[in-house]
Amino acid sequence: MITRRTALTGLAALLLPATARGAPTEQLSVAAGNESLSLSRYAAKLTGKRPAVIVLHGSRGIELRQRAYERYADALTAAGIDSYFLHYMTGRDTAALDPKSSTKGSREAYDTGRFDGWSETVSTTVTTILGRADSSGQVGLLGFSLGGFVAANTAARDARIGALAVLYAGMPEAMAGKVKHMPPSIELHGEADQNVSIANGKKLIELARSVGADAEFVPYPGKPHGFDFSDSDPMTSDAIDRVARFFRARLAA
Repeated sequence: MITRRTALTGLAALLLPATARGAPTEQLSVAAGNESLSLSRYAAKLTGKRPAVIVLHGSRGIELRQRAYERYADALTAAGIDSYFLHYMTGRDTAALDPKSSTKGSREAYDTGRFDGWSETVSTTVTTILGRADSSGQVGLLGFSLGGFVAANTAARDARIGALAVLYAGMPEAMAGKVKHMPPSIELHGEADQNVSIANGKKLIELARSVGADAEFVPYPGKPHGFDFSDSDPMTSDAIDRVARFFRARLAA
């Protein structure tokens, strides 16, 4: 339940000075065909083996609102979980999805043909993380918008994914009828989302439950697409806190 006290406490956290916030501690790379994609690691300040969460950005990349994504990394690392920001889109992907030179229809068609390829890149990243000496063997996925669809698609394909958190997204239609397994999942969605219908989030959770997964749907009344990227909306902190608590319970318990 979202309470006024929780919202105000979280809002205060959003206003912390920049010096109190985290930054990438390591820059890695992942191969995707002939390209090398960037992987930024935000490490928890703990010794020993730790779980990890791979963060998948929306169609316009992390750079558009990097600080908004980093707030999630701050919360996850504070919970003892390493965060990895994967720039999963190639140069060709970026060009094809540029809103200045494409239409909504062309972008949707392009996405449909790329979901499996993007998921292969995510799974390659999972292999890289699990091979690290500091890995506990537990990996989760956190996806936003397009990245949420990629995360859901990957979780249905890769049984190594221990937990899935999705914001304002769903399961790609081509995968929906093939799903036989899903990890524990949570989906957060603004009820006023005009970019990705809230029906997508509801269907994802229904699908996860249909194959026996523990799954939770969290609606945000009156909130639009990307509501959690606001620097002043108390629901930003609520979403971040829910995601961090979810992964801590599923991966770090």
